[in-house]
Amino acid sequence: MFFMGSLQQLGRAFMLPMIVLPGAAIFLSLSRLPWDLIGLPGMEGYLIAASNTIFTYLPYLFALGISLGLTGNALAAGMAALVGMIIYSGITGTAESPIEPTVLIGTIIGIVSGVSHERFKNLRLPEYIQFFGGPRFVPLFVSLVALLFSIGMLGVAPYLQKLLVELGEVVASGGGFGVFLYGFVHRILVVFGLHHLVSHVFWFQIGGYETEAGEMVYGDLPRFFAGDPTAGAFMAGLYPTMMFALPAIAFAIIHEAREDLKPKIRKTFLYAALASFLTGVTEPVEFAFLFVAPYLYVVHAILSGIIMWVTYELGIKHGFSFSAGAIDYAINEHLATRGWLILPIGVVVGLIYYFLFRWAIRRFRIPTPGREEGSQLDEWAGDIPYRAPLILQAIGGKQNIVRMESCITRLRLKVSNEKLVDINALRNLGAAGVIKLGGGHVQVVFGTYSELIREEIFKTIHRDQAQVLFHSPMQGRMIPLEEVPDPIFAGKLVGQGVAFIPDRGELVSPVQGEIIHIYPTMHAIGIRTPEGLEVLLHIGIDTSKLTGKRYFNAVVKEGDQVTPGMLLVKFDLQRVRRESKSLATPMVITNSDLVHSWRYAPFKAVKKGQSSVMSVVLKERNGGGETQ
Repeated sequence: MFFMGSLQQLGRAFMLPMIVLPGAAIFLSLSRLPWDLIGLPGMEGYLIAASNTIFTYLPYLFALGISLGLTGNALAAGMAALVGMIIYSGITGTAESPIEPTVLIGTIIGIVSGVSHERFKNLRLPEYIQFFGGPRFVPLFVSLVALLFSIGMLGVAPYLQKLLVELGEVVASGGGFGVFLYGFVHRILVVFGLHHLVSHVFWFQIGGYETEAGEMVYGDLPRFFAGDPTAGAFMAGLYPTMMFALPAIAFAIIHEAREDLKPKIRKTFLYAALASFLTGVTEPVEFAFLFVAPYLYVVHAILSGIIMWVTYELGIKHGFSFSAGAIDYAINEHLATRGWLILPIGVVVGLIYYFLFRWAIRRFRIPTPGREEGSQLDEWAGDIPYRAPLILQAIGGKQNIVRMESCITRLRLKVSNEKLVDINALRNLGAAGVIKLGGGHVQVVFGTYSELIREEIFKTIHRDQAQVLFHSPMQGRMIPLEEVPDPIFAGKLVGQGVAFIPDRGELVSPVQGEIIHIYPTMHAIGIRTPEGLEVLLHIGIDTSKLTGKRYFNAVVKEGDQVTPGMLLVKFDLQRVRRESKSLATPMVITNSDLVHSWRYAPFKAVKKGQSSVMSVVLKERNGGGETQ
C-alpha cells in the first residue's frame, strides 16, 4: 500500500505540467478566426507559433512540473530538472541524426530530480563545503546523472524512438478491444487518483507522427494537435461519458432524492453535472455513489470502456487539452474526424445512464445523497474559510500533516498517523469520500474547491490564534441551539454553543479539561478547559427532576481530568425520553465572553466522539486587558 501512495503522488505530479495545454489548444483554435478582416494579418501566425512552442517545450514542462509535484514545489528540484533537460538537449543535439527530447525523457528527468531532492535535501557535508550541501547539492547531482544519461541515450535514443512508434502500431492492432480496455482501466484508476499514470502513457508516449516541418511528436494528444489524422482514438470516447453519462447520473440522483431534500440536492448536483459537462471534472458525481455502491461503479467503468469501443469502431477521432468537456469539444472540433457523431451518441448514452441509475438506486436502495445516509456533497461557495479549521482538526491537526497538496478534486495528504483522520467528520464537513492508500497517504475528495480548501487550511495553520476544538459529546444529530425547546438555552442566556439529539444513552467529553461540577441528579456536568473555557453539558430539557441512578449514572467525579471521547455519563435513553420534555442536549460555553468567533460544522448526524463539530477562537489577552 505504501507503493500505491507513492504512485498517487506521481499521478498528481503529472497534472501540473498539463495545466498549460489548454492554452495551446485555445491559441490554435483562435488562429482560425479571420484576423485579416479586422486588420491583424499577423495574428494567425503568432497564435500558431505560441501553440507550437508550448508543444515543443512540453518535455521541459513535464520535467519541471513532475519534479515540483513530487517535492511540494521545491525550487531546487525544479532547477535540477531544468538543468538536466538543458544538458540532455545539448548533448543529444550533437548527434549525427538529431535526437529530439520527448515527454518520456522529461518525465524520467523530472522523477530523478524529485527523488534526488527527497534523498539529499538534508545532506550534510564538511563545514568548509557545506554551502553545496542540502538542497543545493540536488542540481549538481542531477547534472552529473543527466550527463551520463545523455551520453548513454546517444546510442539508445534512435531505438527508443523507433520502439515508441512500433508500440503505437501494436496498440492500434488491438483495435476496439484495446481502446475498451484502456477506457475501463482509466475509469477504475480514478478511484485511486492513478488514472493520470495510464493516460500519460497513451496520451504522451505511444505512437509517433512526423510533422510537415520534419519534427517527430509522440503520444495521442500531441499527435492530434500536430494534425495526425490517426490520433484521437484514446480521447474521443471520453466525451460521451463526461458530457452526457455523468450529468445523467447527477439527474438520476436528484430525481431519486427525498422530496424534502430535493431542493438542496438539486442545487448541489446541478453544479456537479455542469462541471462534468463543461470541463470534464467527474469526481463530484462519481464519488457520490462509489462508496455506497462500488459494484455500480464497476458497471460504470465497463460502460465507459464500451463507449470508447463504439467511438473507435465508428472512426471518430477527437482530442482535448485538459479533459473531455464541452469547452474542449468546441475548441478542438476543427481538428476532429467525424466529431459531430459524439453528440447523438452522447444523447443515447445519457438516456441509458439515466434510466439505469434510477432503476439501480431504487431497486437496490442505494443511499445516494438525498436518501438516508448517503455521501455528503455540500455547497462550498463562501463557506470554505468557515470550515477550514474544522477540516484541519478532522485530519488530525497541523502536527499530523507531513505534506498536503491538492489536485482538481481532492486533497492529497501525507500524514504521520492515519488513525487520527476522522472519516465521519470529513464526510460531515462535505467530503464525498476518503481513500487511505497506506504509508500515511490519504486522499479526501472535496470536489473542485479542493485547492481553495488547501489554501485556507494553510492560512489557518499559519494564523497565530488560540483555538479550542470540540468533539461530539454523543451519537445522534447536531442541531442549532436556537432549536432547543427551552427559552433559556435557545435564547443563549446560559451561554452560546450547539445541541444534540442523542440516539444512544452515553455522554462523552467534547474537550480536554477538568470536571468542575456534577449536578446531584447527574443530568448535567461542567468542564473547564486548559484555556479557561467553562463548558456545560445538559442532558435533555426539564430533566433536573429525574432523580436516581436509574436515569443518569456519572462515571467520573469532580476534579477528574478528561480527554475528548472519554465517557462521562450513562443514561437510560428510553426512560429519559418518556419522562422529560425533550432529549435535546445543549453543549454551551457559559463564559462566552472569552470567545472571539465561533465555527460550527453542518447540522447533521454525528458519531460519539467525532471531531470537528465546533471550534472557537479565543480573544487575545494583553496583560490585564483583552483585545479583539
